[in-house]
Amino acid sequence: MATTRTAHTVWNGDLMTGAGNTSLDTSGLGTFDVTWKARAESAEGKTSPEELIAAAHSACFSMAFSHALAQAGHTPDEVNTKADVTFEPGTGITGSHLTLNAKVPGLSEEDFQRIAEEAKTGCPVSAALTGITITLDATLAA
Repeated sequence: MATTRTAHTVWNGDLMTGAGNTSLDTSGLGTFDVTWKARAESAEGKTSPEELIAAAHSACFSMAFSHALAQAGHTPDEVNTKADVTFEPGTGITGSHLTLNAKVPGLSEEDFQRIAEEAKTGCPVSAALTGITITLDATLAA
């Protein structure tokens, strides 16, 4: 069954000096301030589209990786994924770098790397981001 999730943004003013807020409507988890400065310079307590994409990518990859592990007969103790999404003003979003650190009892390093790469490709957010470079550093914790 398909699902739809909703967020909305209200923006006031021009790009450089204006500001807005993005609300997570479906979950109701919050409203987050957004500005150009937070996007192109420093966050200073505000978010950006890239940070929201990074959150989506790290969560989606973690789920895809956990699912792929289950299909291979493994259950992780912990999956810790960080996504760094790069934005270059004038160019746009250029990449997402995933850093995975996972503890998976009984899994070989070779199988771990293979499953992580498959999850990187199979993650629906990765599929949505096919216009950018997606890289992965994966570490199997002892």
